[in-house]
Amino acid sequence: MSGVKSYKELLIWQKGIKIVVLIYKLTNDFPKEEIYALTSQLKRASVSIPSNIAEGFGRQTDKSFNHFLNIARGSLNEIETQLIISKELDFVIDDNLFNEILFLIEEESKMINAFSKNLKN
Repeated sequence: MSGVKSYKELLIWQKGIKIVVLIYKLTNDFPKEEIYALTSQLKRASVSIPSNIAEGFGRQTDKSFNHFLNIARGSLNEIETQLIISKELDFVIDDNLFNEILFLIEEESKMINAFSKNLKN
């Protein structure tokens, strides 16, 4: 991580922020009775991704950073699962947005894996 002065410079953090924004947009169309169920869970899990990346960066040790990257990776899996459930329940209205989020989740997961591997070496 030499040369990186802020977590905001990290592409994994930036992509995490994009996922949050898109999740908020997607869940705007969910049924109102889901506001405290899937909507809330999706929002919390998405916010967890860039938040854990930022927190891990702030710990200033590779071991701690890896721990928080693992949490962020878990949140990605949680979101993917919840999106699939939402789609099965016909809550998803915008298929393009849904597919874009799934693509970003896959990209983010690969980027976190590579970043984590790099930290370990």
